[in-house]
Amino acid sequence: MAKKYNLAIPFVKWVGGKRQLIDEIRDIIPPKSEISTYYEPFVGGGAVFLDLEPKKAVINDFNSELINAYQVIKDDVESLITDLKVHRNKSEYFYDIRSIDREPEYEMWSDVRKASRFIYLNKTCYNGLYRVNSQGFFNTPFGSYKNPNIVNEYVLREISTYFNSANIKFKNLDFEEALKGVRKGAFVYFDPPYAPVTATSNFTGYTSGGFGIDEQIRLRDLCIKLHKRGVRFLLSNSNVELIQELYRDDMFKKRIVKAKRNVNSKGNKRGEVEEVLIWNELRDWFYGYLRK
Repeated sequence: MAKKYNLAIPFVKWVGGKRQLIDEIRDIIPPKSEISTYYEPFVGGGAVFLDLEPKKAVINDFNSELINAYQVIKDDVESLITDLKVHRNKSEYFYDIRSIDREPEYEMWSDVRKASRFIYLNKTCYNGLYRVNSQGFFNTPFGSYKNPNIVNEYVLREISTYFNSANIKFKNLDFEEALKGVRKGAFVYFDPPYAPVTATSNFTGYTSGGFGIDEQIRLRDLCIKLHKRGVRFLLSNSNVELIQELYRDDMFKKRIVKAKRNVNSKGNKRGEVEEVLIWNELRDWFYGYLRK
């Protein structure tokens, strides 16, 4: 089924965004008519969620600033647009706004102002890389872009319209907690922080907690539990030995895909990388994907 809200696309740039892999992912996800509730525990920029436009969804991320932005877009998009228009694409202003979360007054800011700050920093920081330090403070430098699209009001309004036409819950929990109550008939898409390709390439800085090997194992174990409960899922990750080993069981179906890496401080480190899509099959869930 074609998208109803064509401008409902990601409103922020996010590490590992899936827009370029949408066609591959669409082939694996079952039709919306066969999904009772769509779950996405690591929503990030929401490329898959916004492409699918499920009628009922539970959307989660451990990044509280991101989830606040989603909720504000749903609840008060016009106030958000108005506040975004106040921001300036100037270095001194950027660093003033960036540092405000270190101050006690930030806790007094409204959800709208926090969401506006979050989107502004994402649009104007270097390479669109949302990153926090170990204390949870945003620390990406100014991007020096000539004309960043800080206020994309058409996209924000379209996303808000979609959110208010559907039954969507936004959560800010651990990924396992976000799936409590999931039932047979639901579908879960996992897009976790990826396992590192090399010892020096790890990036888990979009939250202060990180996402290490123990979390990757816990995620794998959760997939096994879902399969045993008759819940369908799809997971994406980097195609590295750790992930291949974790998901070696025959219950996991896999396909390697190519994706472009656009977030790196060094231009010569950007380019195609291998990712792996991992899913489970239940009964007649086939949809032509393996016939290709």
